[in-house]
Amino acid sequence: MGTKITLKKIAKELGLSTSTVSKALSDSYEISQDTRDKVKAFAKLYHYKPNSLALRLRNQRSMVIGVIIPEIVHHFFSTVISGIEYGANERGYNVMVCFSNDSYQKEVLNIEMLAGGSVDGFLVSIANETQELSDFRHFEDLKEEVPLVLFDRVHPKINCDKVIVDDFGGGFLATQYLIKTGCRKIAIITTPDHISVGLGRKKGYLKALEDYKINVNDDYIIKIDQKKDIKEQIEKLIDLPIRPDGVFAVNEIYAATAMKIAQDRGLKVPEEISFIGFTDGYISQFSNPSMSTLAQHGYEMGKKAIALLINRIEAKEQDPLFKTEIINVDLKIRNSTKKLT
Repeated sequence: MGTKITLKKIAKELGLSTSTVSKALSDSYEISQDTRDKVKAFAKLYHYKPNSLALRLRNQRSMVIGVIIPEIVHHFFSTVISGIEYGANERGYNVMVCFSNDSYQKEVLNIEMLAGGSVDGFLVSIANETQELSDFRHFEDLKEEVPLVLFDRVHPKINCDKVIVDDFGGGFLATQYLIKTGCRKIAIITTPDHISVGLGRKKGYLKALEDYKINVNDDYIIKIDQKKDIKEQIEKLIDLPIRPDGVFAVNEIYAATAMKIAQDRGLKVPEEISFIGFTDGYISQFSNPSMSTLAQHGYEMGKKAIALLINRIEAKEQDPLFKTEIINVDLKIRNSTKKLT
């Protein structure tokens, strides 16, 4: 989806509202002939072509919401989808879900396909590769046609409504708890910094170390490359000459993998090494021992995201100010960490 002239760009250049430009191009009697002529001349000069989807949506709604998520294997995303569906159905909308598989190209294709299917708006959690490339043109083009709300994985360059987890607060809480139980050599298993959720959780981890005057050990910060063997990358952490006595992982898969490696090495959990994950899914609940974790409340996130989107869709006048809703996290202590005394 390349750069193109849009209603918003025409309006900005001519110092008009997008509504005025739209009405002028439609020969509305509400707009003076002089303004209509000026808008049409500008549109012709820059080869503006009206979007057929946008024109249909101005007249009627499809009552369908397009949702794009990176994957469904994580328990978190399945709970978000449940919240979205509940909120959408409650207000008479249906949901169509697609997966980007963390691919930029697949994300772009999904948006083009769903837009062609006349959805009323989009809920998107940005693909890993899109964040890595930092190429958000497809979202900017999309916003000219239908409302967009980002959830979980977001980016500050994209101006729209957003719903996020308190990743920083969660990272701080997890690390603080490990410190309070006596851990001093605390590691983090996280994602590359271009992934917003991992970066936020790492910042919370670093803040907790700073507040409790614990030196940062770069060997204890493991950024997982999904294109390589995850187990091998985590093994390097557990096999350090001075191994950590506490591990905070930014998702439950990393946490469970690390705990299994530690147990295979004969380490006692939590007596010799403690683990806290992120996402209170089935892996955390049924691992052995059960995993302490941060509960993200995906269902609540889904409900908030769909409410923001439908409010945008149904608003008679668009609020120029975008909202960012933050979902608080709760620390659930199980058997992979020591108890506070």
